[in-house]
Amino acid sequence: MGKALDKEIESLKGMINEMTIIARAMVKDVMEGLVRRDKTFFAKIGEMEESVNRYEMESDDLSWKIIALRQPMGADLRFVLAARKINSVLERTADEAVNIFKKVEYLISVPELKPLIDLPRMTEMAMDALTLAVETIYSADMDAAREICINDSVIDNLRDQIHRELLTYMQESPDNIQRALNLMMIAKSLERIGDMATDIAEDAIYYHQGKDIRHHAESDEEFKKNYKKKEKK
Repeated sequence: MGKALDKEIESLKGMINEMTIIARAMVKDVMEGLVRRDKTFFAKIGEMEESVNRYEMESDDLSWKIIALRQPMGADLRFVLAARKINSVLERTADEAVNIFKKVEYLISVPELKPLIDLPRMTEMAMDALTLAVETIYSADMDAAREICINDSVIDNLRDQIHRELLTYMQESPDNIQRALNLMMIAKSLERIGDMATDIAEDAIYYHQGKDIRHHAESDEEFKKNYKKKEKK
């Protein structure tokens, strides 16, 4: 029973890793296509979305099988429960990539509104947070997990900055409104991905410490300690 459980948990981890790689590639490809105004980056978006959806279903099936047949306890049970949530988060990340893709298709068909500086930066921050959040599941680096939660506000602030700048373009001319709105919606999708990275980091903390810090619970002394360190920098 123990060896079978270990093998199935490793399979679950493998699926999560593959979903992370694909979801990250989807977002990076559509944003690279936007920056370069090049449709060739979109060639595999549909195929990659199908792969993520397939992994989601296979992961769900395996999770239920583990719970029903292996009756895991302690850390094993926490991992399976966390994996189910992470699985859903990664599928939603792929959905956000598709949402971005739909906006990008329009944007590269019309004249460029402005040089893209903050959106690529926001993309990099969100993708790094997502990748690191999944890594904390395996590394048990709880400082890194809490740092992701703290840094979520940086991504939020960058989204607000992008929105403020785009509002000025909208005010300058009605011709700018549609392009600016699409860029705003892309920033919103990237902000959601940052939020989802935070969700995964919180799940990592639950898995390794059995502690629920959703909504940055005041009882999490380590979170408050790390937050104070962040404020001093």
